[in-house]
Amino acid sequence: MNIAYWIVAGLLALFYLYTGTQKVIRSRDQLRPMMAWVDRIPLPALRALGAVEVLGAVGLILPPLAGTAPWLAPAAAIGFVLLQIGAIAVHLTGEDRRITLNAGLTAAAAVTVWLATRP
Repeated sequence: MNIAYWIVAGLLALFYLYTGTQKVIRSRDQLRPMMAWVDRIPLPALRALGAVEVLGAVGLILPPLAGTAPWLAPAAAIGFVLLQIGAIAVHLTGEDRRITLNAGLTAAAAVTVWLATRP
């Protein structure tokens, strides 16, 4: 893996590790100031989303670091692209139409897919 992959994937992994952990451990009231959409989905779905984010963050870093299951890193990055497409849809269908962060995360995840599949 090249340096560019480790920079982009590392930053994505840190972001998703943080936000995923917050979704798993914090209450709706604590999340609401950061995420206006939390009232629109059931709490178990919010917790599951957080767990998926944490597992995806691990999937970006651990397989390339260990040198095993190299297909997991691009799969995790593709998962983050799909996750952000869904997040943009949630934002656009609700009252919160701020999607700049989501668009940036989609682009970063797409770059990570490209970097992870380069020879």
